[in-house]
Amino acid sequence: MRALIRQTHRWLSIVFTITVIANFAAMTRGTPPPWITYSPLPPLFLLLFSGLYLFALPYLGRSRQVKSGVQLGR
Repeated sequence: MRALIRQTHRWLSIVFTITVIANFAAMTRGTPPPWITYSPLPPLFLLLFSGLYLFALPYLGRSRQVKSGVQLGR
């Protein structure tokens, strides 16, 4: 499951980057339509949620180790 979320996060970052580049390219031709202007937002929100999950993974794993009685290497 973690590997799937990591891979999805990577692909979402590529999609987000492409939509931002397309947004700037459309702005060079004048005022872009709203669907181009707001197209980076869905991947951005998905990146937010997957990134927060990936950020929390080490802390969640550490609390599970402490509860199970495993010593941390300190």
